[in-house]
Amino acid sequence: MSRQLDHYPDPARRRRQLALVVLITIALYYALYVGGGVTPLVMRDLHMPFTYLVGLLAIANAVGAFASLLAGLTDRFGRANLVVYGLLIVALLTIFAVPAVHTRLGYALVSIAVGFVEGIILVATPALIRDFSPQIGRATAMGFWTIGPVLGSLLTSAVNSATLPTNPDWRTQFLYCGYICAGVWVLALLFLRELAPALRNQVMVTERDRLINEGRARTQTRAPHPWRRLLHPRIILSALGVSLLLLVYFTTVAFGVVYLVTVFGFTPARANALLNFAWAANALALIGAGVWSDVLGVRKPFMLAGGIGAGLLVGVFMGPLSPPGLHPGLPAMAVIGIWIAALLGAAYATWMASFTETIEAQDAALTATGLAIWGWILRLVVTASFLALPHVVTTVTPLVEAGPAIDAFKELSARHAPIPPDLAARMAEIVHAATSTAAQWQDWFGICALGAAVFVALIFTMGGYWSPQRARAERAAHEAWVDGQLAD
Repeated sequence: MSRQLDHYPDPARRRRQLALVVLITIALYYALYVGGGVTPLVMRDLHMPFTYLVGLLAIANAVGAFASLLAGLTDRFGRANLVVYGLLIVALLTIFAVPAVHTRLGYALVSIAVGFVEGIILVATPALIRDFSPQIGRATAMGFWTIGPVLGSLLTSAVNSATLPTNPDWRTQFLYCGYICAGVWVLALLFLRELAPALRNQVMVTERDRLINEGRARTQTRAPHPWRRLLHPRIILSALGVSLLLLVYFTTVAFGVVYLVTVFGFTPARANALLNFAWAANALALIGAGVWSDVLGVRKPFMLAGGIGAGLLVGVFMGPLSPPGLHPGLPAMAVIGIWIAALLGAAYATWMASFTETIEAQDAALTATGLAIWGWILRLVVTASFLALPHVVTTVTPLVEAGPAIDAFKELSARHAPIPPDLAARMAEIVHAATSTAAQWQDWFGICALGAAVFVALIFTMGGYWSPQRARAERAAHEAWVDGQLAD
């Protein structure tokens, strides 16, 4: 099926395409994150140690990293069909394959398969966003794209917190997710389109560039050595920086429920309810920062403020700098999570806009190749962090499996019955593990705070303006150039 548009679409049609890509991204990230919301239940049901789970996630991310490199081929062969049929594969795996597994090996194989497919199409979707968004408005468009991961997380938390109390079977959560992905796939099959290669290979600064770019497209030739042209320190270092900033985000997505259950004693449903607040704040910040970044014409101040603020909050309230004995309840944890999530959102949305503009400065025809490099580095960093996590946090498995012992202890205590020696010994182990786990998680979040500090340092390697005044002057100069081109 041909999905190419030979002319740049009018604003209304362009916005519909952008909205559809965002909807696809939300569904894909929901499928990627749904397992994180039921991690304690999966571990108990499949007798899966924490180290096995973390190793599985590391392998899935490693496979996704190299799959991301394949997405660079969409610069040559197109993006839309890859997204449409990739979404179909994810929907089928989520509906049929995951609920059918009853061993941890089966769960691992299906998770790796999903990670491979999504490693490809989750690079193609921001490439589509870039194609349909001029630079004046790019941060807003990328803000909406980056709410895909966030709303995927929010959808996971919202569905889990609403349905787990009445239906605790974790497989049902994958079925809900698969049905949603299938519905979005129908919309993508019918309506998703992409620009013809000669059009998407142009730099679009404003909507007014449309006629100029369509004229250029008739004479454009492909540049040789695409990978060599984009393996530039500015691109590699900026991709590394944002990957380190997002360590706390990926930790929360994959292990946030485990952290809240083992450290604070929340139920999985209550932990998901708390995360709802953080994901909602993150989504609002992504859009708000994107809009203001476009109004002011600058990206770097938002990245700087978001990186510094998120790093300080993680270090002070969750990392080794947190006060001894700090054990905030649900309201306090919600406030902390809201602020961290909002600051991360402000940094990430504006970084995505700046990064695509940095790629365009190298070669606008290689946008997907540049995003493939970012996707590869991001997933390699996540893989390395997941491999390191079990060596920092070593006591999760006994706490996840402690539910029956704790329930038995509570029942006997309520009846003032004697506690059997084996149960007393088990409870002593659980108390010791709980004490150790809190300190270990503080060490891990200290590493996440250091990642944010590296991100802040690497902002200065990226292009773009710090001053809104200079940005306005450059915009005015471009408008004058467009007027001259259109008058000829």
